[in-house]
Amino acid sequence: MEFRLSLVLILVSLPAILAQDVGNTKKAGNVKVVVNGILAIARVDNNFICATIDWWNHEKCDYNQCPWGSASALNLNLSHPLLAKSIQAFNQLRIRIGGSLEDQLLYDVGNLKYPCHPFRKKSHGLFGFSRGCLPMSRWDELNQFFSKTRPIVTFSLNALSGRHHKSGGVWVGDWDSSNAYDFINYTVSKGYKIDSWEFGNELSGRGVGASVGAEQYGKDLIKLKHIINQLYNKSRTKPALVAPGGFYDQAWFAKLLQASGSGIVNVITQHMYNLGAGVDPKLVSRILNPGYLDLASGTFHDLAQTVKKNGPWASIWVGESGGAYNSGGRNVSDTFVNSFWYLDQLGMSAKYNTRVYCRQSLVGGNYGLLNRTSFVPNPDYYSALLWHRLMGQGVLAVNSNASADLRIYAHCARGRAGITVVLINLSNDTDFIVNVENILDFNLGAHERNISKESYFKRSLKKTVSWVGRKALDKPVYREEYHLTPKNRNLRSKTMVLNGAPLEITKDGNIPELEPARVFANSPLTISPLSIKFVVLPYFDAHYACA
Repeated sequence: MEFRLSLVLILVSLPAILAQDVGNTKKAGNVKVVVNGILAIARVDNNFICATIDWWNHEKCDYNQCPWGSASALNLNLSHPLLAKSIQAFNQLRIRIGGSLEDQLLYDVGNLKYPCHPFRKKSHGLFGFSRGCLPMSRWDELNQFFSKTRPIVTFSLNALSGRHHKSGGVWVGDWDSSNAYDFINYTVSKGYKIDSWEFGNELSGRGVGASVGAEQYGKDLIKLKHIINQLYNKSRTKPALVAPGGFYDQAWFAKLLQASGSGIVNVITQHMYNLGAGVDPKLVSRILNPGYLDLASGTFHDLAQTVKKNGPWASIWVGESGGAYNSGGRNVSDTFVNSFWYLDQLGMSAKYNTRVYCRQSLVGGNYGLLNRTSFVPNPDYYSALLWHRLMGQGVLAVNSNASADLRIYAHCARGRAGITVVLINLSNDTDFIVNVENILDFNLGAHERNISKESYFKRSLKKTVSWVGRKALDKPVYREEYHLTPKNRNLRSKTMVLNGAPLEITKDGNIPELEPARVFANSPLTISPLSIKFVVLPYFDAHYACA
C-alpha cells in the first residue's frame, strides 16, 4: 500500500519537476526524460514488426509510375537469396499476405466456379482489374519458402465471394464460403502453418472501392469461425481470426464487434495511410512536422476505446500501413526521411496497445522495405530490424520537457534487463542533450516525510532505483547506442548510416551486422539534428514493469 501511495505521489509531482527543470535550463537543447520503470502502460506482441506481401502486379500504376514489377505474391522471385536472408534476419518476421485485389482472388482448388486466370487490367473491374487466381502449385511454392524462412503468416481471404454489387460501392448478399473452405482445407491437409486468417480488405465503413455492411460482415465472420474450428479440430492450436482489415469507422467497427459476438474475432485490424497521396509534394514536410504526426494518435486512441467497450476479447493490429497511399511516395517512402514517420508510428501505436504493426510492403511499390528488383534493403528495413531486436514487449510511459521536435519512446529491452529508448530528432538545427532518469530516482522532498524510513519503497529507492545500480559500481558501465543518419546528410538517401558506417550488403551477400557503439554510462547522451538513435540502458531498473 505504501509503495502504491508513493508511486501516486511521484506521478502527481512529475509535471512540477519537469517544469522546474525547464526554468533552470541554460542551454535550449538540454532535455530531462523520466521513464516509468514501475508499470508498463501497454504490451505489444513478441513479433510486433510485420510486413505485407501484396497481389498487385506490374500493371498497377499511379501518377504515371508502375512501381510494382514482379512483387506480387503470384510471381515474387522466391529463389533470390537476399529475399530469404532479409526475412531470416528477423528470426521470425510476421508477414501478412493480402491487399486490395484479394477480394477478387480465387483459389484453384475444389470445385472452382470460374476459370483460373491471373489478374488482368479491366476497365470496369474493381480497382481496374479482373478476377485473379492462386494456383495451388504457387501456394505450395510459397509455403516451401516459408518453411525455409520461418515467418509468422497471416493470409487474408476474399470476403466478396458470392456477393453482388448493389449501388455505389455497396456490396450485398451472404458470403459464399465454398472456395475459402476448400482452400483452408487444402492448407490444413498439407500441414502448412498459418498463424491467422484475415477476412477481407478495406470493406469497412464506406470502403475503398467496395463496402459491406457491418451486420452482414459480422454474420459472415461467425461462419468463417465455424470453418476454422471445424477444419482445425484435430490441431493442437487454431489460427486466430482477424478482421476487418480496413480504415477505422467508429460506428461500423462497433457494430461489427456487436454483430459477431464474444470470442469470434480475435484481432481487429485497421489500415493507416496518414501522410496522404504518394504524389503529394508535402510528404516530406508532413513527416518532419510533429503536429501533423500527432494527429494519428486520435485514431489509435479511438479504436482502442471502441474495442475496449464493444469487444474487449480482441486485440488490435495495424494490418497495413505505408504512410502515403497509392504505392507510396517516389524517392520519399524508400529513403531515410521516411524512417522518421515509420518509427514514430511504431512508438505511437504501441502506446495504445496496438499489438502488431504491418508495414506495406515487404517488396513492391515505392514503400517496400526491400528494393523490388535487387532486394537490397531500403532504410526503413534497418529501422524495422533494429526495433525488432531491441524493443521488448513492455511499453513504458515517458515524460519529458523536450520540445515537440524530439520524439521519445521507451520499451523494456528485448531479451535482457534494462530498457531501450528511441530518440527521433525532427529539428534541423538543435542538438539535444538528453538525461534519462527513472521515475523513482528523485528526491521526493516533502513527500518522503510521509513515508516510513524503513518502508519497502524506501529500501527499494536506496538499492535499485538508479539506472546504473549498485551491482555495476565495481566495473565500467556502458550503454549501447545505434545512431542512424542518412548518407551524405541527404534526407532522401537510400543508404542508412549506422554510427558513421553505411549499411550495405556484405561482400558475401549477407545483411550487415548492426553493431552498437558502447558508450560510458555517465557520458552525455546526445542526439544530433535530423537523426534517430536507439539507446539501450542495460542497468536501468525496470524489473517491476518488465518482469
